[in-house]
Amino acid sequence: MRRKALVCILLASGISIWWGFAMGQSLNGWVDFRAVYYGTRCLLEHHNPYSVSELEAVYRAEGGERPSETVAARQAVTLYVNMPTSFLFVAPFAMLPWGPAHLLWLSVTAGFFILAAFLMWSIGARDAPEVSLLLICILLIDCEGIFCAGNTAGIVIGLCVVAVWCFLEERPAWVGILCLAASLAIKPHDAGLVWLYFLLAGGVYRRRALETLLVTAVVGVSAFLWVSHVAPHWMVGWRSNLAAISVRGGINEPDLASITGRSASMVIDLQAAISIFWDDAHIYNPASYLVCGVLLLAWSARTFRVRCGQATAYFALAAIVPLTMLVTYHRPWDAKLLMLAVPACALLWAEGGLTGRLALGLSAAGLVLTGDVPLAICAILAKKLNVGTAGIGAKVLTVVLLRPASLILLTMCIFYLWVYLRRAGSDAQGAAAQAIPAWSEPGSKPE
Repeated sequence: MRRKALVCILLASGISIWWGFAMGQSLNGWVDFRAVYYGTRCLLEHHNPYSVSELEAVYRAEGGERPSETVAARQAVTLYVNMPTSFLFVAPFAMLPWGPAHLLWLSVTAGFFILAAFLMWSIGARDAPEVSLLLICILLIDCEGIFCAGNTAGIVIGLCVVAVWCFLEERPAWVGILCLAASLAIKPHDAGLVWLYFLLAGGVYRRRALETLLVTAVVGVSAFLWVSHVAPHWMVGWRSNLAAISVRGGINEPDLASITGRSASMVIDLQAAISIFWDDAHIYNPASYLVCGVLLLAWSARTFRVRCGQATAYFALAAIVPLTMLVTYHRPWDAKLLMLAVPACALLWAEGGLTGRLALGLSAAGLVLTGDVPLAICAILAKKLNVGTAGIGAKVLTVVLLRPASLILLTMCIFYLWVYLRRAGSDAQGAAAQAIPAWSEPGSKPE
């Protein structure tokens, strides 16, 4: 079964890698890697990467600009908004010419991503090997966007999953610490709530979380000193760039007015769904934070109060990963972190019953509806909808067609949170019962 799984995983991922690489050679290919690559090249040449004019000069001088480049692609490259810590990880690639640099980047991304998928299958295979393989292959066969755009999410997700495997499977702790620290440093909004789980879980997990935080802090301070030395006023440019991509029609705006609002690379957070009904940031932001805040509070309280076993830990992660996607800005490639839900789904399926069937149905739907091809199909179907003059019925249809990822992520979060709260309570009662001596039960007395 292990050999069969490895072949299927390599085949499914190979399809996405080949497809993504083919699309990457088109007009706007590898746009996300071009952003971090030329941004780091700009810093290495002692220019401010957060200055649009300085980055654009380096971009043009080194032949990075492509003829007839779209507005969205050009804006994504020249408005640099990545964390300063990303420079440290991209610098080894940026020292190389573009050709070998982007090929090496894609190879490293594929390596970490495939390794992470195999590790999650190996855990789920203890309970339901076929179901685990099915879910992993669904995820892998439709992630060409990562390999087409070259987004850092591919590496970040791989590192985060490897770290979880190391911590929960009691593998080399230092490997997990370094992997989780790197993922936090590059994309804290992807790995942040996963790190929070280990912090709240207590015991050795909390120690691992604090050690990870220490390593991340060292990386962050180093990056801050480097960028500040080259460009003392970089923070002004960073804030300006963040504001520019978040204005009405900007590439990071969650509503339909965004450049990518009706495309397969749409924003998938909860704000994106709520904005269909109330297209006002003063409404959809607080509403989203309220819903996500209540879910996060319930999850955090249970995690902090109850010391759970390994199986329950995977239920906790299955609940927090979809919530991670909902609470703040994310795109479909970030949702590949849902592979962390595979072990929990496999365990519920092995137990049978309605809960197991719901787990498989929702998990499979979550992986499908955050995939690139289904989202592209939905965007085509909804292309001619005019939401501005539509009634409530049309708005509901628009949410279903254009924001299916947000809806399924919210449903997954609620379902796995319910399972987690129920399982954590049962585990706590079982542990308490085992801790009570037999003579303390009614009708008995010590000898």
